[in-house]
Amino acid sequence: MVGVTIVDMWFDPKCPWAWNTSRWLLEVEQVRPVEARFHVMSLWLLNREREGLEDWYRTWLADTLGPVRVLVAAERRYGPPVLRDLYTELGTRIHHGKEPIGADLFRRALTALDLDPDLAAAADSAEHDEELLASHRAGLDPVGEDLGTPALHIEGSAFFGPVVTPVPRGEAAGRLFDGLLLMVTTPGFYELKRGNRVSPTVD
Repeated sequence: MVGVTIVDMWFDPKCPWAWNTSRWLLEVEQVRPVEARFHVMSLWLLNREREGLEDWYRTWLADTLGPVRVLVAAERRYGPPVLRDLYTELGTRIHHGKEPIGADLFRRALTALDLDPDLAAAADSAEHDEELLASHRAGLDPVGEDLGTPALHIEGSAFFGPVVTPVPRGEAAGRLFDGLLLMVTTPGFYELKRGNRVSPTVD
């Protein structure tokens, strides 16, 4: 599409920071000529061989593989565009509804979108794991340093972030995107970061 900036985002549906970034991108679409395209990565895959993980984070990761497997199975059945709505359905239930991650959640999310609820069984199957790994690597390998999600690809640049809370809305979302686009299209620009991150307020 002429004049439209494509933004590819890789997400794990349980990550609250990725959720906020995805909601920001949907806001940006309303105020800028931007199209967000969503892809699956896995925090479980990213961390499975890491040593020294804190106990709370290892526990938090335990139920993250099932949702991404369901998403990949749905993508195979219905095509990549299904990820946008299924991510929204899953994320709303996980982050706002605080629904336990499991078969019931998957079936309810799939049914709400008139998708085959039997795809929930993919959560316990390795059938689509090669596709999951391929998507994961396509998103994160260009970023480097195993930085995780949110991961965005824009105009040939791949990076981690932006990490935002709360979600910028309306023109504020557009201004953040303008600044981000300026940075990532500047030759030689690599990093902007600050510490003292607060806990995410999911929105």
